[in-house]
Amino acid sequence: MTTNTAAWISTKRANLDVKPAPYTPPKDNEIVVKNRAIAINPLDWILQSAGELVFSWIKYPFILGSDLAGEVVEVGKNVTRFQPGQRVLAHAVGSDPKRNSAAEGAFQTYTVVLEHMASPIPDHMPYESAAVLPLGLSTAACSLFEKDQLALQHPSVTPKRTGKTLLVWGGSTSVGSNAIQLAVAAGYEVITTASPHNFDYVRKLGASQVFDYKSKTVITDIINAFNGKTTAGALAIGAGSMEACLDIIHACKGNKFISMATFPVSFQKMKKDSNLRLQFFRQLPKLIAFVISMLLKSRLRGIRTKAVFGSSLIANEVSKIVYVDFLPQALAAGKFLAAPAPYVIGKGLEHVQAGLDMQRSGVSASKIIIAL
Repeated sequence: MTTNTAAWISTKRANLDVKPAPYTPPKDNEIVVKNRAIAINPLDWILQSAGELVFSWIKYPFILGSDLAGEVVEVGKNVTRFQPGQRVLAHAVGSDPKRNSAAEGAFQTYTVVLEHMASPIPDHMPYESAAVLPLGLSTAACSLFEKDQLALQHPSVTPKRTGKTLLVWGGSTSVGSNAIQLAVAAGYEVITTASPHNFDYVRKLGASQVFDYKSKTVITDIINAFNGKTTAGALAIGAGSMEACLDIIHACKGNKFISMATFPVSFQKMKKDSNLRLQFFRQLPKLIAFVISMLLKSRLRGIRTKAVFGSSLIANEVSKIVYVDFLPQALAAGKFLAAPAPYVIGKGLEHVQAGLDMQRSGVSASKIIIAL
């Protein structure tokens, strides 16, 4: 019998505890992956610190984690894309309300994965590099390609130019790094923001112009950069991004739509060992004021907005567009970079909690990886 081990969260806001876990065989359209590398996302420590507020359906004990890369060990009877021994990356969606399954969390040795949420990876690609992609890629794809989001043309290894320009505010983030590449692969020019030390990084990903998001003239500068261009809309990532994007898109011609990938409440300031609901309610007036202000500005300016949920693609055509039709070819052809860069902090599930703590403190243009 195959033995499994996981980094469990036993109760709400608890530190992770590495201990045995059941091995779960795949259902008809699932595969089981033996993980060789897993990545840490902001979502992971938010779920640890405030899971009962944002993902109230999760029942403890649970296994968190979204990003993984490894080898297929077992496939369901309807699976045709994969076979045992194949190297893959995958977006584990155990915390999605439609799945809600500890067996589908990434922070364990063996994870159950939906077939259409996995992609083969080239032999030359290290698992540690492949693991940086899934959640950032999925979130960016939901924003860019879902019909009720920006609804852009689909990506291709041989893209046709659309003549339109997308604004990605927060280009050096995990979501931004993937959004830039996906948009360019879909035939769009990309204008983005970053810190000056990341300018070359986002240009390497395909951005045509990049601006310092802390500059006092950044909004005016980006509006001027859009002069004579047709906007495809905007993806807002990070604190202050929505306000800036509203001003810029209002001044541009084209698609008046902003996809919002950042929740307007700061979870970094919340302490795990104190009254979480009280801390949240203290931020509630600021949240309400923000929502009202954004609604008024967007409606008065004729701009549509919508928040993006990074696993919503499991139930629509975007998962196939990205993980089946585009990514395998793009990785094999070297036309999609594993970005941001992996930062490996250790080997073994016992390092996951340290990874969560480190991610919460903040990282720039890199993604925390644990090798297994």
